[in-house]
This record gives sequence, C-alpha cells and structure tokens, in this order.
Amino acid sequence: MLKVGVFGVGHLGKFHLNNWKEIDAVQLVGFFDPSDENASAVKEQYHLKRFKHADDLINESDIVDIVAPTTSHYDLCKKAILKSKHVFVEKPLANTMAEAKEIVQLTKEANIKLQVGHVERFNPAFLALKDYELSPMFIEVHRLSQFNPRGTDVSVILDLMIHDIDIILSIVKSNVKNIYANGVNVLSDTPDIANVRIEFDNGCIANLTSSRISMKKMRKMRLFQKDAYIGIDFLNKKSEVIKYKTPADKNVFTFDIETNHGKKTIAIAAPVIQENNALKQELQSFVDAIIKNHSPVVSDIDGYQAMEVAHLILDKINRNQLN
Repeated sequence: MLKVGVFGVGHLGKFHLNNWKEIDAVQLVGFFDPSDENASAVKEQYHLKRFKHADDLINESDIVDIVAPTTSHYDLCKKAILKSKHVFVEKPLANTMAEAKEIVQLTKEANIKLQVGHVERFNPAFLALKDYELSPMFIEVHRLSQFNPRGTDVSVILDLMIHDIDIILSIVKSNVKNIYANGVNVLSDTPDIANVRIEFDNGCIANLTSSRISMKKMRKMRLFQKDAYIGIDFLNKKSEVIKYKTPADKNVFTFDIETNHGKKTIAIAAPVIQENNALKQELQSFVDAIIKNHSPVVSDIDGYQAMEVAHLILDKINRNQLN
C-alpha cells in the first residue's frame, strides 16, 4: 500500500483528495496546508490528519502530491526528492526555469518517479485519438475562460496555454524554431490574454489563443495534416476526423467530391469517446508507473519542456510590452 500525502488542500486539492480515496493500492496519510481555514474544512470533511510541518508529512509518505501554489513547487519537490519520495506536482512544474532544471536533475539522481499534472492528456476527447496517426502541419488552438481571481498568481500562459503547449509538444515531436507572441495585462499584473505563433523545425506551425477574460468558455484544438483534419473539443469532450475514405473505414458518414484527379470519397468519423474521470485516471496512471516501474505519462522532462516554451513566450511578450 503506497502512502500519499497531499500538500495544498484548497479548491483543486480537495478534488485530489476525493480521487485518491477512490484509488486502490494507496492510502491517504494526511495533508499539509498553512491555511487554518482550509485545514479545518478538510479535517471536518475527510477526517484526515493535518501535519503542521511539511517535512513530517514527507517522511510519512511514499507519494507526495503537490497541489500548492506554483511558488511552493520547487521547495516541496526538492524536499521530497531528496528523501527519495515519488512526486506528483500540478502544472507548471516550477516557478522559474532554474528551479525546473534542478528538479529534473534531482529526479534523475534520485531515480524516483515524477509526474506533472497536465490533465488534458487524460481528456477523453484526446484519448479517443490514440489509434490515429497525428502528424499535423498546422494547428489552431483556442482556450478561453471566464475571469477567476484564484488563478492570477501566474500568467494566462502558465495557467491555461501551457495545457495546449504540452499537448502540441507531445504530438509534433520537433524542436521549436521560432516564437512570435503578444499579450495584454487586462485585469491582473500578468498577461490575461495572449496570441502565440510557434514554428517548428519540421515545418509545423501552431497558432494559440488563450484568454481568462472571456464571456464564454472554449477549449478547442484543430489539427490539419496532409491526409486529414482532426478537431478536438476538450470542453465538450468530442472529437472528429475528416479524411479520404480508406477500406479500413467502417461506419462513417461519407460524401463524394470532384478533384483534379477524379472523384474522391470523404469520410467523417466521430471517434468513440470513453467517458472518464480525467483527474482520477491521471493519478491512477502515476500509481501504475510506480508499481510497474515505467515512465509516467507526463514526465518531469515533459513538464520542463512545456514550461520552457511557456517562458520563451512570456519573454517575447515582455519584450513587446517594453517596445
């Protein structure tokens, strides 16, 4: 039985607690949170032990689950890794690139498992495409949300766009060549809306728009490649694939079009969506990686690379704001 300690039991931390309770092979041993208000609510609802000192909870745990503010990620990760504890840490991996680099190095030296909480990797709309060959040459992304002061400790890049950066890097698998970015601080001290263009060495181009001051929510990604268009709606958990029909395509809607090379049959497929609890599946996958000794779905390296691109974007925005 793997013992789990949760660090940070605010809004998102409570979701973690709920899901850990439903996962076999783990036992919640307690939590750490400097807020007396959060602690009182959790003690009453979950009947869990509150640890007054982070080190004491780390000592009692096999898995350290860090749902604390980003500014605390480095210290908690380092304490846990140096004691050879497995670490699940919410995105972004750390507050600065120097901190993230050290966490990656410490993880390698300690030979422990570390997973970064990029939960969109477990969205059923994305998982439904696992059997499709994704090789996009153009990507269009819109991730819009309504304003919530709770998330403004980091920019919209590190708060929202980093989800899409991680997904794109996992699909494209090519080095970043150029980044163009603009952003505006509207209601907070960091960018609340941003538009970004990423060019990759393999020729792929990704356009991303993220906003946390929108009137409506949207989380959509569109992939365009030589043989297909793939649409992913992360919010409504739907996917669609439009491509030339092949003999392997069954039970799809089709229609014919005339091309310079004759008549072609177009197939429109709606991949089967397997409803899931993305957060629970994410945490379960981490437990499986520990037990079966394989790499986590979103490793420390993945978290570092997404963060690196996010910080390059922030640097571009900062330079543009100074000009």
